[in-house]
Amino acid sequence: MKLGLIDVGGGLRDIYGAGVLDMCMDSGVRFDYCIGVSAGSANITSYLSGQRRRNFKFYYEYSFRREYMGFGNYSKKGSFFDLGYVYGTLSRSDGENPLDFETMKNNPAEFVIVTSEAESGRVRYFTKDDLAPDRYDPLMASCAIPVVCEPYEINGVKYFDGALTDPVPVKKALADGCDKLVLILTKPRETKRSSIKDDSLARILHHSYPISAHNLHLRAKRYNDAVEYAKQLEKEGRLLIVAPDDISGVDTTKRSKEALLRLYCKGYADGGAILPFVNQAI
Repeated sequence: MKLGLIDVGGGLRDIYGAGVLDMCMDSGVRFDYCIGVSAGSANITSYLSGQRRRNFKFYYEYSFRREYMGFGNYSKKGSFFDLGYVYGTLSRSDGENPLDFETMKNNPAEFVIVTSEAESGRVRYFTKDDLAPDRYDPLMASCAIPVVCEPYEINGVKYFDGALTDPVPVKKALADGCDKLVLILTKPRETKRSSIKDDSLARILHHSYPISAHNLHLRAKRYNDAVEYAKQLEKEGRLLIVAPDDISGVDTTKRSKEALLRLYCKGYADGGAILPFVNQAI
């Protein structure tokens, strides 16, 4: 049986996913395949490296630093999040909270990172082999939220957040051979995404990246359709959805320490459902 994990990200809301994965580490849950979108890909790197509570610090502590996120970054660099600070200054081997790259690399689990090509609008799936010590470009590409961030360039190709093209990559995980899946959402499972905010941003994005703007317009529908498909798989016993009952006042860029801690604790508690699920016979 090939057991897969999907973490859909969601900016600061994905402190919930960090809690879920810390519970997985504490419970000895091991996945054969992991696929992450945006912040979900960052969560997975620390899970694969076995660095418990590492991601918690990024959300709960570092996100309050002006170097991490803020309008100062936007005015200077054109990006609200300074991805170079997050995945470079903090995460490299001589940084404040380095990723244990060798342990992550040697973990037998497959690792897929979802990104979106800014100009063509195509989905691009990077893998663990595309990462190198102190070079975490695919993670930065996957987290480049349109309009909020400039697209991130890798080998001459510009990328945006993977959620534009594959926000809930259940079908990708199945196509890659997974038999059972755990899906981490960072909104309540019954939430239907609205395209209202996306459409406002798409109008801005359309001038520079019209195809990506169209993908942004479609993101809510793609998300909602994929979650409905996941629910069907859940009824069949092939998938488990782990999602918060509410987001505790946290949103993509909105946070308070009390709210972040509450959402992390929800994730840790809700992650307890995973062990009995993976122990069930398929």
